[in-house]
Formats: sequence, C-alpha cells, structure tokens
Amino acid sequence: MPELRRSSLVEQAADQIAARIAAGEWEIGAKLPPESALASELGVGRSTVREAVKELRGRGMVEARQGSGVFVLALERSEEWDSVLRRADIDDVLEVREVIEVKAAELAAGRRDSRDLDRLRATLTHRADAENGRSDDELVDADLEFHRAVVRAAHNPVLSELFESFAPRIRSAMLDMLRLSPDDRHRHDQDAHSQIMETIRQRNPAGAGAAMLGQLESDRRGNERAATARD
Repeated sequence: MPELRRSSLVEQAADQIAARIAAGEWEIGAKLPPESALASELGVGRSTVREAVKELRGRGMVEARQGSGVFVLALERSEEWDSVLRRADIDDVLEVREVIEVKAAELAAGRRDSRDLDRLRATLTHRADAENGRSDDELVDADLEFHRAVVRAAHNPVLSELFESFAPRIRSAMLDMLRLSPDDRHRHDQDAHSQIMETIRQRNPAGAGAAMLGQLESDRRGNERAATARD
C-alpha cells in the first residue's frame, strides 16, 4: 500500500478506504480494522484515520458503534447527496455553514468543558501559524479544524454528523475563496476566530453566535468582492 504524501491526507485516506470498501475488501456489515492497523497500512497517523472515518460516516458508507468499532453501511457514497454538494456554489455553502455553525457556537458556549477549551486554543494557535506564509491548503485545513472544534464543543452528535458530511465541500469552497479573492483578507481574520473562542470561553451563547455569524458574513462579503472583480 503506497504511503500518502500530499497535503490533504484526510481526504486521501478516506478515498483509499472507500475504494477498498467499493472493491469488496469489506462487505456490508463488516467491521473495519482498528485505527492502528489502518494507519500503518496507509502510512498516516491515527488521528488522520480517525478524521477519514468521520468523512466516510458523512458519506453514509460507515457507522461507528460505541464500544464495538466501525462497520460498513454501503459500498459507495450516496450519489444524491454527492450531487447536491458538487452543485453547491460558495454562497450556498456559506448559507449552510451559518445554519450549522452559528447554532453550534451558541450551544458550545453553554456546554463546553475544559477539554473543549484546550482543543479550541490548540486549533486557534495552529490556525495563526498557518496564516503566516503557509500554503492555502494548510490554512484551510487549520481553519476547518478550528470550526470542527467549535462544533464538537456543542456536544450534539447529530450536529457533528451534519458538519462532517459537509466538511469536504466547506474545504473546497474555502480554497475557492482564497484563490479567487482579489485581496488577502480571507487569510487574515484571526481576530474574528479569537472572538469566537473568547465568547465560548465566557459562556456567552448570544455573543458566540454573533461572533460566528460575523465571521461567516465577512467571508460572504469577501466572496462578493471577488465575484465583482471577475465581472
């Protein structure tokens, strides 16, 4: 099995596991090998495998059963949902993000625990590092990890599943915004993300929701500027 070397390791790992499922290596109802085994086979870390499995859950191909493992649900992803995601433009994606992430931020402010705060701080620091001269892919991945940490802090498994099912399209839209924007403002909104974390830390649901909405609306305005520049 060749090791994965490019930047989007999670997506590639998910695609390789999905291809093996589609090829019949594991039948419907079969249990996937443990994280450690898959990580060794793919040449990635266990955290990458864990995130890849989340993506496959979003595709409707596997399910995680508490205390039992991860099991195959389907041999291929849902084409209907896949088609919707492929057709979605950046504005569509931002609208859905508002629905999911504003509510997630509000819930996170009321439900977060110390581990959630540690995760938010770590992902915020990683995002700041990625803003400083790294590739678009690295910045987008770091940004997505911060937003994933917000959703996790909401402690709502259904909300997390919705986010994970949409995460690949979010990533694609974010890359499009960075590449199409006539300026560099998308890269430098660390203060807005810091405000999201701070309002969650303060247990301020209204403030957290407003901070998240403000950050996503800033992205929307940036996308509108880019569209105007292209016309």
